[in-house]
Amino acid sequence: MSRHHSLDYVEFTSPDPSATGLFLSEAFGWRTAEYGPDYVGFEDGEEAHEAGGVARGENAAPLAIVYSADLEATEASVVAAGGVVVTPIFAFPGGRRFVFRDPAGVTMAVWSDAT
Repeated sequence: MSRHHSLDYVEFTSPDPSATGLFLSEAFGWRTAEYGPDYVGFEDGEEAHEAGGVARGENAAPLAIVYSADLEATEASVVAAGGVVVTPIFAFPGGRRFVFRDPAGVTMAVWSDAT
């Protein structure tokens, strides 16, 4: 099965990512990894990859993140379908991503491996 354009990651915000990560570990048995004071990744046990993360910030709606094998082509497809890029493609440790809003105002992101 191809990962391309599959829902791959969910990101929450919390004023205290460490506390939220500890809660997820204790409540659900999820493994967590701290990436400094502002980010905690978690594995939900489904696969051997991170299913999501908790970023420092005010509590907000979760951010659904789609995987793409071709980030630039997916960005073009999002724009052609009426989406608006709100954060252009940027690099982060392990990959690149962009954030967009769909025509109804829903915010999502798309990421790709670092290449």
